[in-house]
Amino acid sequence: MTHTKKYNQTWDLDQIFTGGSTSEDLQQTVKQLTEEIGQMDEQITQFNPENATAESLAAITDNLSPVQKQLRDVYAYISCLSAQDVNDEEAAVWVAKRGELSAKMGAVGTKLDQKLKAIDDTSWEQLLGSPQLKAIAFPLSEARLQAKELLPLEQEILINDLAVDGYHAWNQMYDTIVGSMHVTAEENGETKQYSIGQASNKMSTPDRNVRKNLFEKIHREWQKNASLFGQTLNHLAGFRLHTYRQRGWDDVLKEPLENNRMQKETLDAMWTAIEQNKAPFVDFLNRKADLLDLDKLSIYDIGAPLGKSETKMSYTEGADRIISQFQKFSPKMAEFAKMAFENRWIEAEDRPGKRPGGFCTSFPNKEQTRIFMTFSGSASNIATLAHELGHGFHQHVMNDLHIMNQKYAMNVAETASTFAEMIVADAAVKQAASEEEKIALLEDKVRRGVTFFMNIHARFLFETRFYEERKNGMIPVDQLNQLMIDAQKEAYCNALDEYDPMFWASKLHFHKTGTPFYNFPYTFGYLFSLGIYAHAREQGSGFEDEYIALLQDTGRMTVEDLAEKHLGVDLTKPDFWEKAIQLCVEDVHEFMQLTEK
Repeated sequence: MTHTKKYNQTWDLDQIFTGGSTSEDLQQTVKQLTEEIGQMDEQITQFNPENATAESLAAITDNLSPVQKQLRDVYAYISCLSAQDVNDEEAAVWVAKRGELSAKMGAVGTKLDQKLKAIDDTSWEQLLGSPQLKAIAFPLSEARLQAKELLPLEQEILINDLAVDGYHAWNQMYDTIVGSMHVTAEENGETKQYSIGQASNKMSTPDRNVRKNLFEKIHREWQKNASLFGQTLNHLAGFRLHTYRQRGWDDVLKEPLENNRMQKETLDAMWTAIEQNKAPFVDFLNRKADLLDLDKLSIYDIGAPLGKSETKMSYTEGADRIISQFQKFSPKMAEFAKMAFENRWIEAEDRPGKRPGGFCTSFPNKEQTRIFMTFSGSASNIATLAHELGHGFHQHVMNDLHIMNQKYAMNVAETASTFAEMIVADAAVKQAASEEEKIALLEDKVRRGVTFFMNIHARFLFETRFYEERKNGMIPVDQLNQLMIDAQKEAYCNALDEYDPMFWASKLHFHKTGTPFYNFPYTFGYLFSLGIYAHAREQGSGFEDEYIALLQDTGRMTVEDLAEKHLGVDLTKPDFWEKAIQLCVEDVHEFMQLTEK
């Protein structure tokens, strides 16, 4: 595909609210939302569960729907403001305001859930069978079941209120500290200052000395603030554990599994299958070490390119490649991606002051999405861009559904994104112009498997053990470092020479209050998307509609039911996971054959 017009690398947020962090439009919307949330509170207070009718409950959900949509637009907009410029003080004020607004809405939602809990089972079944409520029966039933395991209404509201300046404030403190961090490094004989995100992007350089030097500088920067990050992590976990204890929950995985609509048996089957199939990936790491003339890889070598120089691509070239590959699998995905690039829904500019990492956030009221990342032209950047566009497409096909059915879990969200990433990666390998390019692209593809089977596994192991230790009190930085190294050694099967003891601080996912265990859903999404991808190759041209139907069901059933309905598989058994892993192993074998000396 050729493209004559360059795509703009900065997003347009004025389509959502005009004026940025000083937006009067945003001010008015928040004021109106606050009033509407108050009105919803009154309506729910008057709702009597003892004589509930389908009409009275439908009136609540109908009125709640536009409020939920607008609130999500506001929430996402503020996230974009704070990510694009970490030094924007007005945006920081909005982040705090967003917390207050979320707490108000959380209290209203909790009150409604408690009212649903009070409806007797016979009446409940009759209500769900009515035409007014049938379409949203799953999210309503889910909310009712979860409410049965919560504290009394007043206590849950108190927790929500205290969380604004307690729980969530620790997350904001983490973001503030990271935003102030920077690394100074030499580039082309010139000393430059980089944000942590920019510096991390440069870790894919082919020069090992540069990689090692950057890793050490970034590591030292995290170490400088280690005691602060130790505080944020310990207090986040402390708040969470105290809340669980009050509710009578013993298992720290209870909330994340429920959030992901996933059974413990499914999680265990997935990790067991991975643990039993790591040998080929250890072979891959050892082979890569040989190719780089190293005895063993260090953690900062895993992302190193195999060639002398890494092929760089312009933003527009990367965009065109993604659109072209999407087109072959799903014209609707390609159409969505093209619209996102042309309408400036993506913030990709490589500049200081941006938050590290990438995300996709949705605006259901405006029926738009926004993607945030830092693009420097690497193959990894193109993969990230495809990944985030997969998230965007997922939300795009949900736009016509009831807002309550648009709430899909993280593990299936990561399925859509990883599937999109896989389309681009697989096509790139097949279209490689030379054996050298094919090896480099295969290496990049296999390395993603290493990320999901080893890096993410290390995060899961660390977090599981961290919470068990935290039950006994605050954990000092030295012990956090040791927990991290132990988890990495186990997850990477001792295949590396050096590890990253400060990874618990540098990986922001450990500090996110909205999502406990922000790790295993990625691996689930990766393997589940492999199963979908294999199914897609068998189906051929008729797959697009099937795929969209699967995505549209992600907000209204468990992942086990989703897999059974659309793929005919049982996720609680190891068979599906074993089969998906073998698709990755095939790539490892091809890589090993091509690089045999």
